[in-house]
Amino acid sequence: MISEEIQEQYADELEAFHIWMKDAGYTGHTVKSYTGDVAEFLSSIQGKSLEQVKKLHVLSFLSRARERGVSDATRNRKHAAVNCFFKSLIELEVLTNNPASGIKKSKTEKNRAPVFLDESGLERFLQSVEGKYRTRNLAIFLLMGYMGLRVGEVHALNCKDYNAERRTLDVFGKGRKWRTLPVPEMVAELLTLAVEERLSPWRSKEEAMFVSQKGKRLSIRSIQLISTETFERFQQESPTHQRLHYSSHKLRHSFATMMLRRGADLRTVQELLGHASIQTTTVYTHVTSREKEEAMALLDVKIPEFMVSQPLYD
Repeated sequence: MISEEIQEQYADELEAFHIWMKDAGYTGHTVKSYTGDVAEFLSSIQGKSLEQVKKLHVLSFLSRARERGVSDATRNRKHAAVNCFFKSLIELEVLTNNPASGIKKSKTEKNRAPVFLDESGLERFLQSVEGKYRTRNLAIFLLMGYMGLRVGEVHALNCKDYNAERRTLDVFGKGRKWRTLPVPEMVAELLTLAVEERLSPWRSKEEAMFVSQKGKRLSIRSIQLISTETFERFQQESPTHQRLHYSSHKLRHSFATMMLRRGADLRTVQELLGHASIQTTTVYTHVTSREKEEAMALLDVKIPEFMVSQPLYD
């Protein structure tokens, strides 16, 4: 939320930034996140003109964010937002200097296995879906857990994107790229039912596949909240210390892991997930301790007789 004071003092710059992001094809979710981060940064410089801002001011802003306990990933997002803000103003010939450039990213943990649900866990999670809009919510979770859609992609779906006859779904993803996905039979059945039971939108021209009880396109935040509530029910019988930090995005992790464990080609999984780089997909190639033990058990280790019959140490 941008304060009136910040909005008034930096109105032209914020408007220019907003136009630049829209033209660059940033998603509505990214625009909202970056705008919030930039507003927070502008509040931190205490009324200075943007020409007066130095690299030290940006570093100070990022350091204070870390002191509040934000993660490395969040700190890096705030840096990216401020960097894009100044970059946009340079490109639009409003400023000539970018004080956020050249600042190093925080190192995030690498090779950490993502939290995910295995197939039995995913089935139990789906059984935790309850409520008046159960069919709609089940369809949403199936799209993420069995087709790998991002939350923002589910949010952006329109009714016309689903071809029930051919069982295909057109998905508008990151980088403003479309991909067409085959819809598994089980998912297709429920998705068709969800579309048939879809609430009547307030606006006759509303094309959203998933709408809220108010008849508007279901927001990203609403999908995340529905997911959080369902995960809480899913883990309610588990001891508090054993509960994992699940989120809607973990369903996408589950899909990717499931595909790779079933032998799907890495390049194919990349296409299904809509990753621009295959390096992003490789994070899902992790294996569990059980799988490591099973792999080692395949070895037929034969100890030479002389090693058994003779003492190894005198």
